[in-house]
Amino acid sequence: MSSAIISQSRLGFPFACDSPFLFAVYHLDKYPPGGKNLGPDPRLLRGRNIGSDFGNPAGWSMYHGDQGVPGFPKHPHRGFETITVTRRGLVDHTDSLGNGGRFGFGDAQWMTAGSGISHAEMFPLLDQKNDNILELFQIWINLPSASKMSKPSFKMLWAEELPQQTTNGAEVALIAGSLPGLGAPPTPPPDSYAQPAAGGDVLVATIKLAPGSSYTLVAHPGDAGAGGRTLHRNLYFYAGDGLRVGTTTLSAHAKIKVHPTAAIELSAPSGPAEVLVLQGRDIGEPVVQHGPFVGNTQQDIMRAFSDYQRTGFGAWPWESDALAFGRERPRFAKFADGTLEERPVPPASCGASST
Repeated sequence: MSSAIISQSRLGFPFACDSPFLFAVYHLDKYPPGGKNLGPDPRLLRGRNIGSDFGNPAGWSMYHGDQGVPGFPKHPHRGFETITVTRRGLVDHTDSLGNGGRFGFGDAQWMTAGSGISHAEMFPLLDQKNDNILELFQIWINLPSASKMSKPSFKMLWAEELPQQTTNGAEVALIAGSLPGLGAPPTPPPDSYAQPAAGGDVLVATIKLAPGSSYTLVAHPGDAGAGGRTLHRNLYFYAGDGLRVGTTTLSAHAKIKVHPTAAIELSAPSGPAEVLVLQGRDIGEPVVQHGPFVGNTQQDIMRAFSDYQRTGFGAWPWESDALAFGRERPRFAKFADGTLEERPVPPASCGASST
């Protein structure tokens, strides 16, 4: 085993995480052509456990979608942040703050749940002739106790604004943190643990290696145990037939924990390989989690349930708990203050040519 590797383990669903990350999951759904309602042909839903369909029996799942469109209807969060990093396909977002939007194809959405928010994430199938490929990560980052009850917020990080670099067959996209040769990504929300002032040293990046290519992930320049809070750096080899990490070759998808203060070369010895990088400094506080609520004590969780039952974390301003916007809408974000941002949907983006 390479000296830069601390440990390696089989990749699970969801991925095993170290603090400050609570949860990370990779979705790859090869949805069929969409119908008029932006969902699969209803005949294809027969025999599925609608409302809780996670079996991926034909290469795709409806998840909690029970109104024809796959996805996750209205549900609450408190005490942490979510980052949704898209690769292919689209997500329609609505929330209890009044924010809404459609994003995908390299965009990232960052939501700080803080004191509480409800939101829905639906996956509209726009292409009526070809398969609709959905590929994304959802990542949960814990918040320190001082920020757990912060004001919730929603932010879009458009693909056009995220630093990307292609060098010698290695494609790198940076969502949070810093890497040499790449500019700074848009700033995280105000109370995020990824804010520089929080001292979390958060790094979120994706690396796609062409066959025979390599990329060196540089060493973190600081102390891996500053203030007694350990810095964790994990590599998730989630796609491809083989990956070499330093001198160690892996043929199966895996979580690889590496020393953050050691530079490490990643290479694809035969076919392409794809890696998610998650780095962050341990918050160093107790964690109590119950489903969508995260606190430091069991009392925090009881309070979260009580507050949600009493307030719903805000009135729901949308006509549906599982809203999918019209087929004609571009990528967009409409913020609660009325601000509107729009981006085009890439041409020929939903075809069956993707693998």
